[in-house]
Amino acid sequence: MRESITAVLTLAEPVDEVVVRLESPGGLVHGYGLAASQLDRIRQKKIPLTVCVDKVAASGGYMMACVADKIVAAPFAVLGSIGVVAQLPNFHKVLKKHDVDYEIFTAGEYKRTVTMLGENTEKGRQKFKEDLEDTHVLFKEFVQEHRPSVNVEEVATGEIWFGRRALENNLIDVISTSDEYLMGQHPQADIVVVHYEKKKRVQDRLGLAAAKALETTVENTLTKFFQRPWF
Repeated sequence: MRESITAVLTLAEPVDEVVVRLESPGGLVHGYGLAASQLDRIRQKKIPLTVCVDKVAASGGYMMACVADKIVAAPFAVLGSIGVVAQLPNFHKVLKKHDVDYEIFTAGEYKRTVTMLGENTEKGRQKFKEDLEDTHVLFKEFVQEHRPSVNVEEVATGEIWFGRRALENNLIDVISTSDEYLMGQHPQADIVVVHYEKKKRVQDRLGLAAAKALETTVENTLTKFFQRPWF
């Protein structure tokens, strides 16, 4: 996406519109924070940005979507999930049962708050929860900054909202599928599809060509072989 946005920004002007089809259930905080920042580059250039969601833009996906000037979603697309979650299995009791010791050495009181193998302390758990809460606060602030019409305290409960309910809560602006939205711009606008494609090296292209030739040869040979009459 970074390369595609860079390519668009070399040509697009404020009279244009960038439309992003976004489908994501979310993921790691830092990855989606970066993705949202990449989309924000478009707005910083004063180029209108529209995000279309046909299926899902939840959690980190919604963090990306809310950067847009306009969010378009299908009637039953899933949006929201403005919350933070972390899961961590702990095998300390299993190790203790089998007389296996686990030691961890750190410099810095909170270098490691909770662990999968050691015995977790209440103090460590509390610090971990505080970090989650702070991340949630940052998430809510981010949504509020980009969509001031949203009542963040009401929707930032981790719940998901289907398209029509999302519209009622100002999480989106328009109910429509991405195809319907794009076709609605035609013929008033030229629609150009932009995607990043990694350039293949010469040796890669030769290797693919050789593999394809071998595949074709084998396929033709087998076809002729099995087409012969058998008794």
